[in-house]
Amino acid sequence: MMVVLLGVFKHALMITVFVFVMMLLVDFIDMASKGRMSGIIKGGPWRQYTLASFLGATPGCLGAFMNVSLYVHGMISFGAIVGGMIATSGDEAFVMLSQFPGTALALFGLLFVFGIVFAWISDRIIPILGITPCEACIDAYCEECLPGIDNQETIRDIFRPANFVENFQSLSFTRFLLLILSVSFMILVILGTLGPSTWDWKRITFISLSICTFCIIMVCSEHYLESHIWDHIIKKHLFRVFLWTFGALLFVHWGLALWNLDRFIHDHMLWVLLIGALMGIIPESGPHLIFVMMYAQGLIPFSVLFTTSFVQDGHGMLPLLSYSLKDSVLIKVFNLAFGLAVGSILYAIGY
Repeated sequence: MMVVLLGVFKHALMITVFVFVMMLLVDFIDMASKGRMSGIIKGGPWRQYTLASFLGATPGCLGAFMNVSLYVHGMISFGAIVGGMIATSGDEAFVMLSQFPGTALALFGLLFVFGIVFAWISDRIIPILGITPCEACIDAYCEECLPGIDNQETIRDIFRPANFVENFQSLSFTRFLLLILSVSFMILVILGTLGPSTWDWKRITFISLSICTFCIIMVCSEHYLESHIWDHIIKKHLFRVFLWTFGALLFVHWGLALWNLDRFIHDHMLWVLLIGALMGIIPESGPHLIFVMMYAQGLIPFSVLFTTSFVQDGHGMLPLLSYSLKDSVLIKVFNLAFGLAVGSILYAIGY
């Protein structure tokens, strides 16, 4: 029993650390490009559809948050935000990249394409149905509600190599703790205690990412460390990612060992597909991990993973709920209907 729990714990820990590192890198890229991206995306409808879907397809919730920001500012249409949420896979995208990177990239590509297609379809449908997206929410927008860049702080100020010496001389407890954890993880990976037991591309990748994490933590400003890394990524995301990952792995393991889960899923695959789509309605990163792990174990086909990824959008919908409940519900209804339609077709043709 303890051996099983320890194995599941180590697996969940590896996935959680990978999610943390990738979220940290994505946050940096988001900050570096956010100002220019908003200017580019405000254009014709196809530009909106393409860029909103691209932002949604980037791993994590930051791209979805940016789409919400653009939508409540009136920069993109209702169809564009639908397409962006279709393309979004939330924090689970990082987990999929760590479990089956090739399939994950193909899935992101498909969601990106379908996001563009169904964005156009959505904008054509809403006038026919007499749906009027919320306009009052534009005035209610507050920049502080979304994670992102502090307008008083530039990328050059945050990521100066000269900060290395200054930060080392005035080492805060938070920075010290994160540095210790980063170095400890790297040592455990090098020794083979965590991750692959042999030297391969995965071990080299984890070590390289650990070095990148160490450098970012060491040179970033105190504000970025506290506000972005600690308060947002770690406190708001990481603990829940670990709990859901651990729970999903444990569920799959015990399901296979005690409940003959593979037989139940095989005999009720259409119900599993429907449950996956309905679970995607939950505006939360975590429940979808059960389906990610089941796919990684070969228990469900690609069509089920695709359907639940299509419908769910991680935390992406949460900011919009405070602006317009009606629009949030409409987006989920559109995504559920489109996701079930495409997912059922993929299942029917054998994927």
